[in-house]
Amino acid sequence: MTVLKPTRREILSMAAAAPALTLPVVARAELTAPAAGNPSHFSFTLGEAKLTVVSDGRLEVPANGLGVNADPEAVKAFLSDYFLSTETNYSHTNHIVIELGDATVLVDVGSGSRFLPTAGELMKNLESAGISPASITHVVITHAHPDHIWGVRDDFDEAILPDAAYFLGQVERDFWMQDGLAASMPPDMQQFVVGAVNSINVEGADWTLLSHEQEVAPGVRVIDTPGHTPGHLAVVVESGGQQLIALGDSMNHAYMSFAQPGWYNNFDMDGDQTVTTRKRLLDMAATDRMAVLGYHFPFPGVGHVRKAGDAYQFVPALWQW
Repeated sequence: MTVLKPTRREILSMAAAAPALTLPVVARAELTAPAAGNPSHFSFTLGEAKLTVVSDGRLEVPANGLGVNADPEAVKAFLSDYFLSTETNYSHTNHIVIELGDATVLVDVGSGSRFLPTAGELMKNLESAGISPASITHVVITHAHPDHIWGVRDDFDEAILPDAAYFLGQVERDFWMQDGLAASMPPDMQQFVVGAVNSINVEGADWTLLSHEQEVAPGVRVIDTPGHTPGHLAVVVESGGQQLIALGDSMNHAYMSFAQPGWYNNFDMDGDQTVTTRKRLLDMAATDRMAVLGYHFPFPGVGHVRKAGDAYQFVPALWQW
């Protein structure tokens, strides 16, 4: 098993240094943010389900963590070919709210105020989308990395959505809660473990532990997608004969994960398993024409999977008004 452990110090130092790492204008055309910001939510329907993608903000981490099992020059060439920085991996954080029947399901709870300063906007953006946090009945966690679970706690270390039912994979919970895990990790990675443990142990969250194909609410189930973390889950929504997979981080790059599915990243805790899972998901989504949502894809991150020779292509969904 290939185990790769990014350090929090590397992430935070990149966040501070990111403005200085922009490629020259001659290398790529870079679009910058407007002064007033951009919309933070996007809604659509799938059968009888109303789905809303809500942003938690963005992450900026070193691009040299991408494709760590490939030739670094090939990775740089790939990024340049897609008009992306070879220094900074700038990614979005796309949460989905599923309104189906009596359930309002939120997938992942974001970074909160404990991770990078560029994220932690989920609660504010839910309100701007017209979704009261109090209306959320179910919270499903795909995995216990900081940008997916650290937002579970408010400033008083209590569950930020105390009236919701909370769901987490059994394998994922058992991994992070095992005795001595933090001590076995490099010093900087220990913070990831402590943060996961504190999030899982948050006061006011009574966790239901999930396994493969278990239903969270009618029309919403989870499937095992291990590799990025040992117990990573994806969430499948099905209504009116249509399906969407909220991928979490099983595919965390909208171009590289499709065109080069055999490449994995330093955040993928088991690289080989990540590749196996990714290829299975790509084939399933392409064959069954399932929509997908990528957590770190360009906002809103919703689209389809197209077979392209021996690889695949992400096809963004067409917005409709």
